[in-house]
Amino acid sequence: MIKILPVLSVVYGGSALADEGMWQPHQLQEISGKLKQAGLELDPSQMQNLNQFPMNAIISLGGCTASFLSEQGLVVTNHHCAYGSIQYNSTEKSNLLKQGFVAEDFTAELPAAPGSRVYVTESLTNVTDKITGSIDKSVQGEAYYKAIEAKQKALVAQCETSQDYRCEVYSFHGGMEYFLIKQLAIRDVRLVYAPPSSIGKFGGDTDNWMWPRHTGDWAFYRAYVNKDGKPADFSKDNVPFKAKAFLKVNANGVEQDDYVMVLGYPGRTNRYRTVAEVENQFTWVYPTAKRYREEYIDIIKDSAPVGSEARIKYESTLAGLANYAKNYGSMLESYNKGDMLARKQKELADLQAWINSSTERKQQYGKALQQLDKLVAQSQQQQARDLLLSYIGRTNLMGVAKRLYRLANEKTKPDAERKPGYQARDMNRFTQSMTGVNRRYDATVDKAVLAHFIAEYATFPKDQRNAAFDKYFGLTQTFNEEKLQKQLDKMHSKTQLDEEAVRLAWMDKSVAEFKKSKDPYIQFAVSQYESDMAQEQKLEALTGQLAQARPAYMQAMIAFKQSKGEPVYADANSSLRITYGNVKGYSPQDGLVAKPFTTLEGMLAKYKPGDGEFDLFENIRTAIANKQYGKYYRQNLDSVPVNYLSTLDITGGNSGSPTLNSKGEFVGLVFDGVYESIIGDWDYNPELNRAIHTSVPFMLWTMENIDGANNIVDELTIVE
Repeated sequence: MIKILPVLSVVYGGSALADEGMWQPHQLQEISGKLKQAGLELDPSQMQNLNQFPMNAIISLGGCTASFLSEQGLVVTNHHCAYGSIQYNSTEKSNLLKQGFVAEDFTAELPAAPGSRVYVTESLTNVTDKITGSIDKSVQGEAYYKAIEAKQKALVAQCETSQDYRCEVYSFHGGMEYFLIKQLAIRDVRLVYAPPSSIGKFGGDTDNWMWPRHTGDWAFYRAYVNKDGKPADFSKDNVPFKAKAFLKVNANGVEQDDYVMVLGYPGRTNRYRTVAEVENQFTWVYPTAKRYREEYIDIIKDSAPVGSEARIKYESTLAGLANYAKNYGSMLESYNKGDMLARKQKELADLQAWINSSTERKQQYGKALQQLDKLVAQSQQQQARDLLLSYIGRTNLMGVAKRLYRLANEKTKPDAERKPGYQARDMNRFTQSMTGVNRRYDATVDKAVLAHFIAEYATFPKDQRNAAFDKYFGLTQTFNEEKLQKQLDKMHSKTQLDEEAVRLAWMDKSVAEFKKSKDPYIQFAVSQYESDMAQEQKLEALTGQLAQARPAYMQAMIAFKQSKGEPVYADANSSLRITYGNVKGYSPQDGLVAKPFTTLEGMLAKYKPGDGEFDLFENIRTAIANKQYGKYYRQNLDSVPVNYLSTLDITGGNSGSPTLNSKGEFVGLVFDGVYESIIGDWDYNPELNRAIHTSVPFMLWTMENIDGANNIVDELTIVE
């Protein structure tokens, strides 16, 4: 087996940059000196305890972060994190996305979108020995993958003593370490407050990832449990969850150079990838994915007019597509004008030279990089086909049919042998996902997306295609657009999977019943299953090989960095992390200096009547014009601060993370990064890396003076 270094005891030396890194809670004591130097007043050893403040006030929404702001289960997160729930409760006649929403009391709060959860992390346990410690070194490829999966499922099954808990095993450093994370899973989540999109999404796609920014990106949920205090499905008899801790709200917010930190669940970073992986991602994957997303956006907009029921259903989809299309664009721009690839090439050359300079190191790490590069090359062989098919698979009914048929097949196995996502523990969420389909589905849009991307797929050489997919859609001969359109029309007119009751009924049907079905989408799923399983088997074999090769490479990389006193922290993987820094502006290019704060006057200056991205209701325009700021007026700004910048190291998944000051008080919500820092998923630049936060003074001013959400403000514990 691979020898495991004490990675998590490795901290950076004096040459490292103070603000870089997404740190695990148990690392805080080891970096306490840097935290104190930056301005932290809390005890780092206390902060790393998940059962103590402030860690027990930080929660996950499963894709976004949030936090408790009252003992009555009041949850604050980003507006864009609650966007799906706002959309779910919107109609043409009552469009909450446009007009906003304020629940005047608990009884007026609305159910969040199906599948919404509040996850409260209770424990993190290192289980590396239990996962890899007993696997014989002779086990390779698919067998290794299945051995890892089996051990993970066994640990999860032991951990999840009831449906009240959600447990997952997370890998760190590419499979070098594993941690079991146990979370209380609250499943009655309700929408409490959301500003109108003219505030919550002010600036739209134009301002996304840009500075200066003037976006009120916040919303409130509430977590509910049964009268015994345990998680339960939605019921009028449920009561607000009693949070063990909640954050106090500092009405003054922050000043320039103040210490700030973000506690949250960042998604994925890739700072330890190889040269081959970097080149492939930036020269092929990102350009192609950006194009696909932009085409997807155009199709939806062309098929669903603004304000229509169909457009409302796809607003959340549009927001996600646009967000990452712009993200990829920034990645490419930064990559093409920067020297990241050259630095990565030098780093790996230096790593190999360091390995070769020692007989012991050469024996231990000698082939690590070469073995990983060989496997990476294999993983890229069918990526063109797989990427395009993934965008085709984003359409609703295609994915629904495949998941239902996969469920029928998985149910023929003992529960412990089923794939994750199809076990008994997953059925509540599976049901809710089937329940919510119609809120994000329109047949006209679905058909238009399929027609476009299948036509694109038909241009691929035959050896790059999927034979089962070709056969079902009749793509074995010359492509005929008219024939495809007729087939799609027939599939959508004859399927019954667009009916909720039908989808739920199929969850209990057998494989034999699926095979006898005349529903065209069910027939499609059946026709693809064997091919999909064969592809999955190949992927598992390769993933198993990578799960052995990457830890060997990371062991070498970590030892190399340790020898130079450089930062050693695991790439983000959606587990709980802490990042810290200070409120600061930056210089995005020669001759330009960006100040760290924006104001209400700047927001009004961007106002464009009738513009969907920069429109503002009359009440906020009047209040700004008359400088009706009250106690939230900041003299040094001659206004109310709207957004501010910090040096924090964040990524996707940090959305909704609370920003805390040196005392652990709530001073804002992080919701974005500047355009120049998007490449931070791959490469950290201390001069350009900046996070964007919504300020507490702006939040409170808007809730009190614009949206009439005083009842929610009264529930907060506000300090100055």
